[in-house]
Amino acid sequence: MSPAPPRLVFVVVEDWFFASHFLGFARAAVAAGFAVTVVTRVRDHRAAIEATGARVIPLEANRKSLNPLAMAAQVLRLGAILKAERPDILHLIGLKPIAVGAPAARLAGVHRRVAALTGLGFVGAGQDGKARLARCIVRRLVRPLADGHATRFLFENRTDPVTLGFDPGDTAKVTIIGGAGVDPDALRPAPLPPTPPLRVAMIARMLWSKGVDLAVEAVTRARTRGLDVTLSLYGAPDPGNPKAVERATLEAWSERPGIRWHGPTRDIASVWAAHHVAIQPSRGGEGLPRTLLESAACGRAMLTTDVPGCRDLVRNGIEGFIVPPDDTDALADALERLARNPDLVAALGAAARSRLIEGGFTETAVTDAVIALYRAMLAEPTR
Repeated sequence: MSPAPPRLVFVVVEDWFFASHFLGFARAAVAAGFAVTVVTRVRDHRAAIEATGARVIPLEANRKSLNPLAMAAQVLRLGAILKAERPDILHLIGLKPIAVGAPAARLAGVHRRVAALTGLGFVGAGQDGKARLARCIVRRLVRPLADGHATRFLFENRTDPVTLGFDPGDTAKVTIIGGAGVDPDALRPAPLPPTPPLRVAMIARMLWSKGVDLAVEAVTRARTRGLDVTLSLYGAPDPGNPKAVERATLEAWSERPGIRWHGPTRDIASVWAAHHVAIQPSRGGEGLPRTLLESAACGRAMLTTDVPGCRDLVRNGIEGFIVPPDDTDALADALERLARNPDLVAALGAAARSRLIEGGFTETAVTDAVIALYRAMLAEPTR
């Protein structure tokens, strides 16, 4: 009689987030012989998750709420699910699942845990008093988990572990991966469209923290300098996020010359086939932006800001340009340089494709690292 497969449970707040970033993790784990379950708030992406071979268990949670009573109730509900599922490994994705999942795991007697930090946002990059206080709170939340010898921490850049007091070189506790990874065979370079204009695109949730307004203002300033530059925005407002850009604002921006908001898209390849440059002027730290990984796979130059995650992929002057956060003039200057040098745009895009493949940012490289982590954890006895 063959042994039962090891049980792996992912916990993530939203099903759309798992579907957009982590389906490759589920597919790789199923292929490696794990019985995979995803616990999440179910809306429109259950079928996509189940298509990987994973089961889905609904868990309602308000990602905006930090109400202690509500979080205590979530701990109890998740603890009951984990007690029934008896996972060999629990993979918690994001700060909220870590905050709820760690005590739930203790209640259920689950020892092997992966705490995956997918980006700290303003907590990691902000320098004001509010950001410093938030960093202190997050450290107090996450650091005690390090005391459990069976807990491993998964990061997408080398800055976030330092921010939380970890040594990024401590491979016994910390694993750093190239974001969620993308498939370079599914996203391939297409010929660049003719210039002018220089066609710039941003694919992201329409959030102020993503710097959507900075992209709009930078392109507007570039056009006032007489440059033929256009900006296409792809993404939906996120009503569950307090930093969402309102629809009325997006529609008002679309009335400006050269700027258009298209709404959300799933046809990533077609977007990059029609554009020259990916822009991501984030104000806060990212884990490692998937939109930049996708544009790199498609061989497009990147323009981003000097924040965690973005600077881990893009090297200034090699795959694109990095400018200080919240610096519209610097963004406009970079756009001018790109608009005046089509050969440079092509060279940066080619380097971006090479960086993705050779730098460990493919889906295969990332999922291989995660499966190796799981196997190493299973090989260690729990105490």
